[in-house]
Amino acid sequence: VQLQAFGGGLVQAGDSLRLSCAVSGNLDMIAVMGWYRQAPGKQRELVTSITTTRGLTNYADSVKGRFTISRDNAGNTVYLQMNSLQPEDTAAYYCNAKSRGTLPAQYWGGGTLVTVSS
Repeated sequence: VQLQAFGGGLVQAGDSLRLSCAVSGNLDMIAVMGWYRQAPGKQRELVTSITTTRGLTNYADSVKGRFTISRDNAGNTVYLQMNSLQPEDTAAYYCNAKSRGTLPAQYWGGGTLVTVSS
């Protein structure tokens, strides 16, 4: 499984931005897709995730109501719609995939940088 995230940029507080993650490889083995972020000097944290079978979503409290994760019908692109961006959303955003099974493997794409100015 290969992942490539893009769509980051410099925006002002209150603006919106949509990130995309192109997924290739054996898509059938993926159970969960997600977005993580890592701000300077902080640990990487889960932003949101979506299950591939039922489309169940999960959001960090800090982004609930502002961010939305979605997938295209083919399952080879995952989106992160970010609205009402705030300076604390500034981070490198990473796309993640977890495989099925009792010992799931994780796959990471390169990060895309989101900078929100006040």
